Amino acid sequence: MISGSIVALVTPMNADGGVDWAALERLLELHIEAGTGAIGAVGTTGESATLSVPEHCEVIKFCVDSVAGRIPIMAGTGANATREAIELTRAAADAGADCCLLVTPYYNRPTQRGLYAHFRAVADAVDVPQILYNVPGRTAVDMDNEVVAELATHRNIVGIKDATGDRERGRDLIARCGDEIAVYSGDDPTAMDLMLAGGKGNISVTANVAPRQMAQLCALATAGDREGASAINELLTPLNSALFLEANPIPVKWAMAQQGLIGEGIRLPLIVLDEQYHADVRAALEAAGV
Repeated sequence: MISGSIVALVTPMNADGGVDWAALERLLELHIEAGTGAIGAVGTTGESATLSVPEHCEVIKFCVDSVAGRIPIMAGTGANATREAIELTRAAADAGADCCLLVTPYYNRPTQRGLYAHFRAVADAVDVPQILYNVPGRTAVDMDNEVVAELATHRNIVGIKDATGDRERGRDLIARCGDEIAVYSGDDPTAMDLMLAGGKGNISVTANVAPRQMAQLCALATAGDREGASAINELLTPLNSALFLEANPIPVKWAMAQQGLIGEGIRLPLIVLDEQYHADVRAALEAAGV
């Protein structure tokens, strides 16, 4: 089972929007050295919405080959069309990804039964471990915990990323199906509480800029060390907020550029962080010691 800090990795880009493969390789090495538990490739933070299908698959294959089994690769393969989600999931499995992360279908707003049918179809079609991903703030669809519990009985569904930020709801998820699947946080501000309640880790935006600190926080929280985890969480709290001053991944890519980790490349319709937020993000980085 994957546990701990799972970085929701950015996809570094050149000024023209092309993937910066050299920077991507450096980021992978940085996370391995920093103690990150797994790489989350081509999710929301990785700009999956603006990568073409061939690029999407190429980034996943690059991550698998570069990491070479040293830590797991969690490949983002969700789509709002079930056939496309199956295609991406199959490609990730063929590339050697350890598991796939599937977001709820965005924009078309399926019913709860439609969500069940969608995820069941992907799980039936591709024999690879799959993690559900509920992020209603981005998708305009919210999957009920009851549906998650039904899906948890499928042998290929092994986890859920809960990015609702609702602590009570997260605890209910763990109570309902925490013995069958892993429950991961997808919300940095509330991740510590979910892990202390039995969550297995955090699929984290903040880990991009503070990988060591997030790895330590997750290790302490999943071990039940509230005092130790809280001390690190307090340092990261301003950063968790600053990285969402504009839509993710705008702030985190700008912050990483300030750290010298990547260039400022980002794809339209997203653009570089507005200057009015620069001081706030810099201050949060300094407060976190990064």
